Order: sequence, then structure tokens, then C-alpha cells
Amino acid sequence: MGTGTPPSGRPPPTLDEGTGPATDGMTGAERLADRGPDEPHPDRLAADDPDRDAIVVAHRAARESGETGYIDPATGLLVMTSAYLAGRGSCCHQGCRHCPYVT
Repeated sequence: MGTGTPPSGRPPPTLDEGTGPATDGMTGAERLADRGPDEPHPDRLAADDPDRDAIVVAHRAARESGETGYIDPATGLLVMTSAYLAGRGSCCHQGCRHCPYVT
């Protein structure tokens, strides 16, 4: 997986635990949702999902190590991290589990 440069060409913004939007220096970027970087929107990952704990742990590990994504423990598919998606500068409207723009 590797970190690489996001498609926007800008480095990803900092996503601080438990803080609000982090969009400083991102001209024209959408505002990030007001939730922690490891907390997916409930429409994207339900609180009662049986794989939720494993998914959150895998996401956090990938984000903290600078990976762009992780292998979903339930499906084996590649899932992008909130940090990578934030680096895009806006929502792509594809239903990404960790989209940091969904409010």
C-alpha cells in the first residue's frame, strides 16, 4: 500500500483525534466532518456491525502507519483511510466507509 501523494497533489491535512475540521491551507476544500479520524459516519459503518471493532482497529493501524488503506477484515477488499480520503480535498460520492467529509 504505501503512502504516495494523494490525487489532489496536496499532502493530506492533519486529522487530530477528537477535534473539528482540519482544512487550514486547503484552498477550495470541503470541510471535514466534526468527528475523530477513526470514527466512521454511522451510515457507513453501523455501531452494531459485528466486524466494527476489527475494522476500526485495522483502520487506525493503517492511518497511524501512514498507509493509504487497509484490507477489510470481513471482505478482504482494500478500504481507504480517512487521512488518504481527506487528502483528496473533497468527497468523491462513492460511499467510502471512512469518508471524512460525510456529516
